[in-house]
Amino acid sequence: MGKITGFKDYERKNFTLAPVVERIKHYNEFTTPLSKDEMELQGARCMDCGVPFCHSSFGCPLGNLIPQFNDQVYRGKWENAFRTLMSTNNFPEFTGRVCPAICETACVLGMNETSVGIKNIEYSIIEKAYKKGWMKPQIPKRQTGKNIAIVGSGPAGLSAANQLNKAGHNVTVYEKDSRIGGLVRYGIPNFKLDKKDVVQRRVDLMSQEGVKFITDANIGVDIPLSELQNSNDAVIISTGAGNPRDLPIDNRDANNIHFAMEFLSQSNSRVEGESFSDEESILATDKHVVVIGGGDTGSDCVGNSIRQGAASVTQIELMPKAPLERTDDMPWPTYPRVFKLSTSQAEGCEMDFNILSKSFIKNELGEVTGINCVKIEWEGRGFKEIEGSEFVLKADLVLLAMGFLGPLQDDVIKELSLDTDERSNIKTTGFATSVDGVFSAGDSRRGQSLVVWAIYEGRECAIEVDEYLTNSKTMLNSRDKSLCEI
Repeated sequence: MGKITGFKDYERKNFTLAPVVERIKHYNEFTTPLSKDEMELQGARCMDCGVPFCHSSFGCPLGNLIPQFNDQVYRGKWENAFRTLMSTNNFPEFTGRVCPAICETACVLGMNETSVGIKNIEYSIIEKAYKKGWMKPQIPKRQTGKNIAIVGSGPAGLSAANQLNKAGHNVTVYEKDSRIGGLVRYGIPNFKLDKKDVVQRRVDLMSQEGVKFITDANIGVDIPLSELQNSNDAVIISTGAGNPRDLPIDNRDANNIHFAMEFLSQSNSRVEGESFSDEESILATDKHVVVIGGGDTGSDCVGNSIRQGAASVTQIELMPKAPLERTDDMPWPTYPRVFKLSTSQAEGCEMDFNILSKSFIKNELGEVTGINCVKIEWEGRGFKEIEGSEFVLKADLVLLAMGFLGPLQDDVIKELSLDTDERSNIKTTGFATSVDGVFSAGDSRRGQSLVVWAIYEGRECAIEVDEYLTNSKTMLNSRDKSLCEI
């Protein structure tokens, strides 16, 4: 805990955001952290709550030792706080930026007051660790001689690689794209998570620790997975949930209708200096953009479209607008499905809910020009169209951001004939697939989820793989006690 009366003495203070008119001119992160003294007062707000739900099953999946590092920050023991944080979380520089902070919605203080600013404290700890030189390569002290291939370099694959490398195994990560990071590299926009100064910084550190990275390697398509099986003692599949949900309505074949990840991937690649031909380019510049889907992916499309100079941006959602506060069916400490205006949506997006897309409209050139829509009302789990509520949305570019249906089925799953579950995810017992020596972790196993869950999956999968290879109880505990200084 922090100061005994800290939650009464100090109000929550958040990082400040750059004004909209300034931040939409660039793709850089636009938050300004609090000072060291201010952050220590925020750590003081952590109360002696008895049962800290922030790192229970309702809070952080990783089981981060939140009261401990809050107390260490309050007392100015920042290096201890860093070691406590790293004992459970491989990538706090990611979660401190993009996690929805389910720990905060489970904070006991949040029942009556504003919750402790855990996410901002986590961000401040890891960034101070880099500046002070505490975050440095940790070279394994022993080598087992075992070889492990990991397919997919998203947060699940990276956390598994990090853990298994600590155990002394030889780890090689294969990525089908030209840069390492998966979702955090190609999906999340730069203005939320910087790629060079944050993602690549961490990848470089892992390289120095001994993890090998091979890019432009589409396993199961250009390179048979059997090659990896033959040259490794174990294989982990962490390819993510790359199969987007489509919208098969009339005129779906019109030009300028794209899945969200196609657009986001290009936008991130442009920021990193890549260029695209006119034929393959997806740009929102001077276009009326309609984003279908009201989640985080849709919000990311909004932010990028605004920065690219769209003529207008509209985001529509089939579901009703969520309530502003908890209701009886989402009691504390469960994660509340309440409405929160994202920073991107606050930058100039029109939003509408209970909207059903009936058909796309296209011109004689085959280009999309609009969407025929109708308003709906929900009745239980179903809905009905509201008579006379039909309208047309002008659209030169439509981005489909309606979630994902699971992993792609035509690469490693097809090659190995892996068992899948009813949602098309890779079926596992624990983390072991139906093929001996092949494991799976992350969204390819559990379905579309959060970065923090992907990190957890990678860590837990690493434990199982290590036990499989050594035929003994692993040295990889869920919590790395060797790092933790209470």
